[in-house]
Amino acid sequence: MGLLERVSTLIRANLNDMIDRAEDPEKMIKQVIVDMENQYLQVKTQVAVSIADQHMLEKKFQEHQNTAKDWVRKAELAVDKNEDDLARAALERMQTAQRMAQSFQEQVNDQSAQVETLKAALIKLEQKLDEAKSKRELLLARHRRSVAMGKAARAQSELGAQSKGAAFDRLKDRVNLNEAVASAEVEMVTDEMGERLVRLERDTEVERLLSELKNRRQLTAGS
Repeated sequence: MGLLERVSTLIRANLNDMIDRAEDPEKMIKQVIVDMENQYLQVKTQVAVSIADQHMLEKKFQEHQNTAKDWVRKAELAVDKNEDDLARAALERMQTAQRMAQSFQEQVNDQSAQVETLKAALIKLEQKLDEAKSKRELLLARHRRSVAMGKAARAQSELGAQSKGAAFDRLKDRVNLNEAVASAEVEMVTDEMGERLVRLERDTEVERLLSELKNRRQLTAGS
């Protein structure tokens, strides 16, 4: 299986389904992340190599382009000197250089397409890897919760009606007790708060009366 095919398989993988089917989900998700990280490094390396190859091909293309231009210049010089045979030979060399340049141009185009494909695969794989890492704990927690609920359901089905009724009654009594305690605590807090507010209002009124009294006394003294 080729590199891109392996990467494509990882990208298309449905993590939820894989965890649900796995005998050991935690081990499975860890292995998936390890595989993705390994493939990511391989694709990243291949991208770098492909870009280097593209630059090399572009350099070769430019070299043959320059060679073709140089032979054109030499053909022009031969024509100026009335050296038609030399001019023909130079033009033939020019054509050869142009054909080589065309060939390298095609390779550059193919290489450029490959680089873009690898870059796209790298981005998608990176996104899938980030998804796997971010979902790892969430998916495992969901799986553990599902298992726990299954065990609880089986345990409950094994209990008799009497034991289930007794357990329900105990739970109901506990809830009622907790509600009563909570209600009493709220009432205590409310009463205490009410008393504080009443005292605050009284103190405020006393201060207001004292201030008015002082003002009246000052007016009386001034007159």
